Amino acid sequence: MKLRQLEAFRAVMLHQTVTLASEMLHISQPATTRLIADLERSLKFRLFDRVKGRLYPTVEARALYEEVQRSLAGVDRIARAADEIRNMQRGTLHVAAAPALALSFLPHAIADYLKMRREAHVSMVMHSSRSVVDMVMGQRCDVGFVRLSINHATAHGERLVATKMVCALPAGHRLCAKDVVGPSDLAGERFVAHPRSVEARLQLDALLAAHGVEVKLQMETQISYAICSFVEAGAGVAVIDAFSAWSYRGTGVVFKPFDPAIFTDTAVLTPSQRPTPLLLKSFVQHVRTFAMEKLGEGIVVSA
Repeated sequence: MKLRQLEAFRAVMLHQTVTLASEMLHISQPATTRLIADLERSLKFRLFDRVKGRLYPTVEARALYEEVQRSLAGVDRIARAADEIRNMQRGTLHVAAAPALALSFLPHAIADYLKMRREAHVSMVMHSSRSVVDMVMGQRCDVGFVRLSINHATAHGERLVATKMVCALPAGHRLCAKDVVGPSDLAGERFVAHPRSVEARLQLDALLAAHGVEVKLQMETQISYAICSFVEAGAGVAVIDAFSAWSYRGTGVVFKPFDPAIFTDTAVLTPSQRPTPLLLKSFVQHVRTFAMEKLGEGIVVSA
């Protein structure tokens, strides 16, 4: 028995005419007749009685039909799964991300992506940007999101977006009345910052030095979300990335544009030798579009 013969048998059982069965299978009537005849020869019993151009199933055919339905239902599931994979509705993605993204923005972007892909599965782990790069190079994830400047896109790495950093202020702070905060406004302020190993911290230090501004640095942490929490607790003011500002759920922090702008790049990396999941391209594009939509054109610069 061949699969196509069983499909022809099911079609004739459903429609009881070769004409309608052929239309269902998108084949000619002689082809359908031949498939049924070949199946009957293989089974060594008759499946249909032919009366005035119609086919009436035999008792044996009805008994066989139940098994064929169960078997072809499994084949149909496989076909649907293949369609979903081809149309990027099904699959698994292993994502590695730096804390500023994994603790804030990416969960929202992933949840939005999965709304329209009920059969897809995403697994996300959080590591430092350096560790994420190691995971990508070691083929231990499908995609990595890191804080990294990439000026020229390659086959396995590109800028996702660049975002303007913003000033985080405790609610009620004197600078909350300003529309835009600049370096001179921060003079003498207690300050919460990233460690010097973070590129954005180096950019900020250079900008403050260029303006002759000194701040009272009392607290450092590598996690942007934690910086927001310190600001809310009254530990000082800060300049942080727009992703963390957008996703921070505390009510005691006010975020203001910071000028001159300091940009932080977010890059997306993929393993050079690992097979690329069909979902990946649509996922990365969704994350980029989601960022543009949620953070706004004035904050996010497209890749």
